[in-house]
This record gives sequence, structure tokens and C-alpha cells, in this order.
Amino acid sequence: MSTPPRRPPLLLVDENQGGGEPSLFDLGGKVAVITGSSRGIGRAIAEQMAAHGARVVVSSRKKDACDEVVAAIDARHGEGTALAVACNISSKDALQHLVDQTMAAFGRIDTVVCNAASNPYFGPMAGITDEQFTKILHNNIISNHWLISMCAPQMRQRREGSVIIISSIGGLQGSDLIGAYNISKAADMQLARNLAVEFGPDQVRVNTIAPGLVQTDFARALWENPEILKVSTAGSCLKRIGQPDEIAGMAVFLASRAGAFTTGQTFVIDGGAMAV
Repeated sequence: MSTPPRRPPLLLVDENQGGGEPSLFDLGGKVAVITGSSRGIGRAIAEQMAAHGARVVVSSRKKDACDEVVAAIDARHGEGTALAVACNISSKDALQHLVDQTMAAFGRIDTVVCNAASNPYFGPMAGITDEQFTKILHNNIISNHWLISMCAPQMRQRREGSVIIISSIGGLQGSDLIGAYNISKAADMQLARNLAVEFGPDQVRVNTIAPGLVQTDFARALWENPEILKVSTAGSCLKRIGQPDEIAGMAVFLASRAGAFTTGQTFVIDGGAMAV
């Protein structure tokens, strides 16, 4: 099954609005840092936030991949809209460098999206090595905690900001194949709830998005073969795979004024898989 062509970002705006009050989804003047944003869901989030007026920081381990995304965003929305910063989320120093580079370039961080994650093991928990389990927990939970802790103080000082953690419906299910990954994603949901309580008095919101099966490289094994894709989507209401932009829309909502009263929540976007 071939990957469908990339679609232009779908703007979440009110076409009847006219020239008065900005859209609830307007991100003009905002700065968003998105990890794992050189492809897949992370890239879609960066593109959608830029389309709604934000300046975005594109980050992944490979600088050339980040540069490619930045060039595409700047070509569409103007030079200087996006910044590329290579970052390995397993390194606390690299995460601090990401934050420092963002602050040097843009002077603020309004939204941080913890999207990058690892899953080096498939199979029952009995077979996972300590090294593999530790890597999953470190990259999918502790690294998120580090990055959020680096970004949150200036948000709390301004009394505004949005933290978004990309989790998974796996965090709501058991699995005999990706159990350790699911454990980490369930922990991310609780991390968001805890931080929502801590940051709430300072008007900084923390939420989690839990996607189902989405057509990304990370999930390629589940959609590349048409027969496997049919089986993978049979248990959902919509009977199809999701697209990255369909996750990115929720991230725009949570980063914008539209989501200003929303915190401590997990938003499941799975084509109805959890409803069956």
C-alpha cells in the first residue's frame, strides 16, 4: 500500500469571521517546540501550528531531516516561521540545548509538544531485557518530564502556556506484543494529570493526546500490507487508518484559546477503536 500524497494543512478557522476578533484557533505570536517533528504526527503538528500563525521549532535526531521540514514550512508561511534544532531526547543536555536555542531565537515558549518516543521491543514482557525496558521508560516518560520542566517555568511566570504529550490508546489497553510501550504511554497520561494539578494555578495547561492507528513510519508494519491493514482497522468504527493531520488538529485546539479551559485530560483519537 503506497503512502498517500501529503495534503496542504487544513486551516481550523471560521470562514465567516471577517476582520474582527481573532479565531479561537489563532496561534499568532505563539512559539511551539515539537519533538520528533521531522515526520509523521510530529511533522503534521508543526505544519498545522505554523499554518495557524505559530513559530515552530522542528526537532529530531537528524538535523538534515529537520532542515527539510523547516524549508517546507518557511516556503509556505515565510522565512523565519520555523527553526530546526537536532535533539536526542535521551540526553538531558540535548533537551536543554533545544530549549536554549528556542529561547535565543524566539524569546519564549508557549507550547511544548512531547511527541518523540521509543519502542525497541516487541513481544511478551517476559522476554524484554532490562536495557530495553529502561530505554522505553526513559525516553517515553523521564525525557518528557525533563523537557516539560525546562519549558514550564517561563510559562508559569507569564501565567499562560500549553503542554501536550502524545500518548497512545495503548496506554488504555493491555498487550502481549507492546506491553512495555503501553505502560509508558499510560504513565504519560498520569504525568499530564499530575502536572495539570501543579501548573493549574498558574494557568498552564497539560493534556495528552492518545492516537489510534495512524499512517506513519512508526506504524508502517500495520498498514503497508493491505491485508494486515484490513485486519488492523476491522475493530474500529470508521474501518480505516488515521492520517497525521487528524491528530494535529487536536494539538492546535489544545495550544490555542479554544482550549484555554482544558487541562488534565486525555483525548482519544482512534477512529472509534476504543468504542467497539
